[in-house]
Amino acid sequence: MLIYSFLYLIAGLILLIIAADRFVLGAAATAKHLGVSTMLVGLIVVGFGTSAPEMVVSAIASFKGDSGIALGNAVGSNITNIALVLGVGLVMVPMSIHSRIIKREMPILLVVTLLVLFLLLDFELTRLDGIVLLTGMFVVTGLLGFLGLKEGKDEFTDELEAEFDFTISMNKSLLLLGFGIIALPVASHVMVIGATDIARYFGVSNLVIGLTVVALGTSLPELAATIASVMKNEHDLAIGNVVGSNIFNLLGVIGISGVIRGFEFSPDFIKYDYFYMLLLTVFLFFVSVYFVLKDKLLSRIIGVVLLLMYITYMVWQYVKT
Repeated sequence: MLIYSFLYLIAGLILLIIAADRFVLGAAATAKHLGVSTMLVGLIVVGFGTSAPEMVVSAIASFKGDSGIALGNAVGSNITNIALVLGVGLVMVPMSIHSRIIKREMPILLVVTLLVLFLLLDFELTRLDGIVLLTGMFVVTGLLGFLGLKEGKDEFTDELEAEFDFTISMNKSLLLLGFGIIALPVASHVMVIGATDIARYFGVSNLVIGLTVVALGTSLPELAATIASVMKNEHDLAIGNVVGSNIFNLLGVIGISGVIRGFEFSPDFIKYDYFYMLLLTVFLFFVSVYFVLKDKLLSRIIGVVLLLMYITYMVWQYVKT
């Protein structure tokens, strides 16, 4: 019955949000107990942790053969992160970028977006593509980590230390981490079941569900984190959360999907959906560069534009079907 499908979807989303939050907190605290620097915790744990829902959902979807959800989730999450998550943050409070890490991640995100586009131009995600992307994820993380440690602390690490409770015990850290590791796949599996059943009932493709409903659900942890950061005036953490997550989504989420099960997809996906994500990424890059060079705040007007772009995309997805 349709009601059970919606209950599965909602239950999966709620558990996913809770699991992602506990996973990130547990992983960050555990890493600090093991002597990992705050800089690396920020780059690896926060970036990877906020993308954990997308990774697990896409991995499970790939195992089940739901390629539309696997690929749509990654690209849809990036669209949601920039247009909705960052849009909401900017409407709440105009933001500035001071961290060297975030300034460095902006062009990397653009390059990664173009790299993935190049690999997908044959309208197929192969296992080789997946290996290339996962390799790229480790290279990018290693490079950012090396440069970050070489240059020392900056605004991003200061905000990270203020945001996370690194004083919790090792036992509690491991408990939170273990809960997240177990709950994430369970929540993702439940959510994928609900989403695919709803898609079949309404005659909507799995790709559309992945790009919209599932992408929104897996981006809720980023939305919550960004709102919390904005309320605490932690601008670099709010923006870095979005940019870092998008890099991991493209390299890690799509990479894992390809390694698990290669698949073909419609050229329309590149023509419309991926292009829209690229458009948002380019817009964010040039707007950020302009405001950084001018030493100005990213304004509320930018946030309104991003939100309108998100609403337009969501409406278009369901009108065209």
